[in-house]
Amino acid sequence: QVQLVESGGGLVQPGGSLRLSCKASGSIASIGAMRWYRQVLGNERELVAAITSDGGTNYADSVTGRFTISRDNAKNTAFLQMNSLKPEDTAVYYCKADVKRRLQVGWFVYWGQGTQVTVSS
Repeated sequence: QVQLVESGGGLVQPGGSLRLSCKASGSIASIGAMRWYRQVLGNERELVAAITSDGGTNYADSVTGRFTISRDNAKNTAFLQMNSLKPEDTAVYYCKADVKRRLQVGWFVYWGQGTQVTVSS
């Protein structure tokens, strides 16, 4: 089995920064794309940023220039550096990864449990 665990959320003032981490563990052969989503209660989950296994990235328009996604393949970990945070960035942030499991054929999709980010003065 494979687990994704997010960390780094919390309460921050507008204009502040947070760094989220998403660590994958378990029976992993390789990890493809890793993505960060966010969801506000009552709304659909939206894609915030994505990174491929070789480092290609893309971002939602709302976070371009403020958020940076990165990854450490040796540690099976993705990061989301969030700067110049705004109240509208408040949400639960989820990590999603495409994983090839040992001794299994094909790719599997895994989600983390989410971490709350609150931007408020």
